[in-house]
Amino acid sequence: AMTLFSEKGFEKTSIEELARAAGIGKGTIYGYFQTKSDILHAFCEDELENLHEELTTNADREIPILKQMVSIYMSEFRHITENREFARLFMQETAFPRDVDLERHLANEDNYFKLLFPLLEKAQERGELRKDVELLYITGHFYGLYLLLVSAWFSGRVTTDEAETALETLFRQAIEGLQPRPEHISTEGIQHG
Repeated sequence: AMTLFSEKGFEKTSIEELARAAGIGKGTIYGYFQTKSDILHAFCEDELENLHEELTTNADREIPILKQMVSIYMSEFRHITENREFARLFMQETAFPRDVDLERHLANEDNYFKLLFPLLEKAQERGELRKDVELLYITGHFYGLYLLLVSAWFSGRVTTDEAETALETLFRQAIEGLQPRPEHISTEGIQHG
C-alpha cells in the first residue's frame, strides 16, 4: 500500500490495485481494512509502536532530554523519509488530519503523549525543563521543530546527512529557552560603571 500510495498518490490508488499488488483478493483487504484511510492509520499505529520500541530500547531516563528527543524524532525521520512520497502523505495525514479520521487521529495522539510525557516530566524533575510549562506545550515545541525539519528536508534546505545536526540545534535552542529561570539574579560582584 505504501509503495502504491507513493507512486500513484493516496486518492488515485484503488483497493483493487492494492489487492492485486499484494497478490490477494479484494475481499481479503476488506477483511482487515474498511478503507484506504484504515491502512494509513495502521501505519501510523506502527509508527507509535516504533516510538515505543525506541523509548524502551533507550530506557535510561537519566540521559539528557535533548539526547532523548533527538533520538526519538530522528528514528521517525529516518523511517518516514525512506520514501519521499510516502513521507509527504504520512506528514499530511498526521499533521493535518481529515475530519473523517479525527477521532482515530486523536487516539493516536493520546498514545503519543502517554509515551512522551513521562520523559518530559523526568526532565522537569532534573531541572532541564521549566516546571511551569504544560507538557502538551513542551511536546508542541519539539513536534513543531520536527515538522520544520521535515519541511526543510522536502525543500532541499536540509539534506538527510544534515538532518540530525539541524534537529539537535533546533531542539537545543528550544530547551535553552525552556530551562528554569533563576530565582533571583545576584548583583554581587557586578560593578556599576
